[in-house]
This record gives sequence, C-alpha cells and structure tokens, in this order.
Amino acid sequence: MLIRENVPLAPLTTLGVGGPARFFVEAGSAAEVRQAVHQAAERGLPLFVLGGGSNLVVSDAGWSGLVLRIRITGMEERDEGGKIDFEVGAGEEWDRFVARAVARNCAGVECLSGIPGSVGGTPVQNVGAYGQEVSETIESVQALDLKDGQLRELCNPACGFAYRTSIFNSSERGRYIILRVSYALTPGGQPHIEYADLKKYFSGCSGTPSLAEARDAVRNIRAGKAMLIVPGDEDCRSAGSFFKNPVLTANQHQQLSCRAETMGLQVPSYPALSAQHKVSAAWLVEHSGLAKGYTRGPVGISRKHALAIVNRGGATAADVIALKNEIQQRVAETFEIQLLPEPVFVGFDERV
Repeated sequence: MLIRENVPLAPLTTLGVGGPARFFVEAGSAAEVRQAVHQAAERGLPLFVLGGGSNLVVSDAGWSGLVLRIRITGMEERDEGGKIDFEVGAGEEWDRFVARAVARNCAGVECLSGIPGSVGGTPVQNVGAYGQEVSETIESVQALDLKDGQLRELCNPACGFAYRTSIFNSSERGRYIILRVSYALTPGGQPHIEYADLKKYFSGCSGTPSLAEARDAVRNIRAGKAMLIVPGDEDCRSAGSFFKNPVLTANQHQQLSCRAETMGLQVPSYPALSAQHKVSAAWLVEHSGLAKGYTRGPVGISRKHALAIVNRGGATAADVIALKNEIQQRVAETFEIQLLPEPVFVGFDERV
C-alpha cells in the first residue's frame, strides 16, 4: 500500500476547489482500509475518508492528516425471495450501479440516476432525489468500526436514516468507514413517478413508463439543470444541491405562507415535500433576490439550478464559502429561515 504526500484534492472533487492532502492513500480492500487506519493512528494523523468527491468542499489549506480514498469495487446479486439483493463495494461509481439495477429490471433506485459520487457515500447523506431515498432500499451496511477495529453489519434501522442524515453524519460521525452496501430491489417493479418534474415529463404518455425510460427521464431532467456531469459545462462544476430543503413545523410553514403573501408570493406545494412540511430551498433562494446565473467573482449560482454553487474557473474554497454565506443571509433576511448546507466541509478550522 503506497502512501503519497502532498496530493492535490481539488481534482478529486466535482467542485474543483481545495488544497492538498498531507498524506494520501487508496485502499481496495477491507484489509487495506485497516492498514491505512493503523498508519494514521501510528503517526498521530487525523483521518478523512474520501469517496467520489461529489458532495464535498475542501478548504484552501487542504487536509493536514491522511486522506483515505476508498476504492473497494464489485457488485454481487442474490435472490432473497421476492427481492434481489445487490451487495456493492463502497468505491463503485453510484450511477454504474443504478444502470446495472435498471438493466436487471429491478426497481428502487431508478430516480437516483445520474447522481455523481460513489456507493459508500449514499448511506451517509441518505441520498435522495425525485421522490426516492436510498434508505428505502438499503438492507444493510458493512463498515469498519474505528472504536475497536471490528467489521460491523448494520441493518437499516441501525443506520438511523432521516432526511439527508444517518448516524454516519450525525450521532456516530467519524466512527465508521463504510466498505460495502446492500440494496434490496424489486424485480419487475414499477418506476416511482411521483415527483412533479417526472410527472410533467411523462404527461401525455400512454401507459406506465419502464424503469429504463424513467432512468433516461431523470438523467435528461438532471442534464437540463446542470446536475449531470458533462465535460466542458461549467454549470455542472459543483457539489450538487448545496442546501437542504428546510423541514418546518406546521406553525413555521403557516408563518412562511403568511410572510410570502405579504410579498405577493405563494409558497409552492409539492406532494413529495408538503407531507413533511418541507419547503423548496431553490424557491427560497430565487425569491430572496438571488437568481440563477448570479455571479460573485469566480463562483456563482448555476444558470440552470438555483441550489448549485458553481466554480466558474479558478475559484477557491473561500470564494465558495463567501457565496454560501451570502445566500444563507439573504434567505434568512427575506423569509426568516436558515438554510442548512448539504456538502461535507473538510479541513476548515470551525464548522461552516
């Protein structure tokens, strides 16, 4: 196992900002992950685990310890009596797995097509899009427990999934390194066409779309919002959706509606959001006066998606944080709602 020094991290992220890792290693097996963890502990180095780099903001100072990049690959299928269980290595490209599942006519992740990053990152954030979340299909997560160095098999309830959260990024942050994830998918199942964009896409079509058609639709919709990585498109040089849709109480939602009415606005209601009093963060951003295409030096808001902070070329992490802060301040001043960021922030002195 080769440990390299002063490895640039910006090229390993979709946002393309940040400084170097003091030490860097890639691990393709559980044994190599254990070895890397041991090396970090032996040298007294802080450890950061890197996956696909798609939901990440690295500080300009980089990471002073050891960056461990998970490269565990492989996909295995098992028939589990009505479900097909896919056991997937944490280092596998997420969309490659989705393509495999759809090709096998297995439903459950088709609406998560086109999301960049690796499989191991999906349980951490409880990745979701277009009406689906990975928590709906994750059967179990295999992880290395850094408390005692043992391999653990965590069932779905043990992962503590909630909206964009799990124990891996909340109560047990830093305790586990995810090695493999098992997804229980439904063979021959129908695609999940509940989100407004998908309903609009298929309006006028006769019959139920296939899983492959749903996957193509999601990828086309994402491409139209610059949320599909296309070489040469600066609007997709981002960390994905930068802010979570706020989850409000019934009272907070009512207050927001009243506040919007005084501005001559109506808070949009989507079935996928309103059941939990979620509000579209994109709507809040745009109606706080920050339109798509807004530019602040080398960074800006995507011309196609109000939630994507994009690197227009030569941006620093400091530039990204400054725009993040401006967006949060404008939304707070306009609607009295605090937007919470989605990405993981690495190498910053304090929580941003």
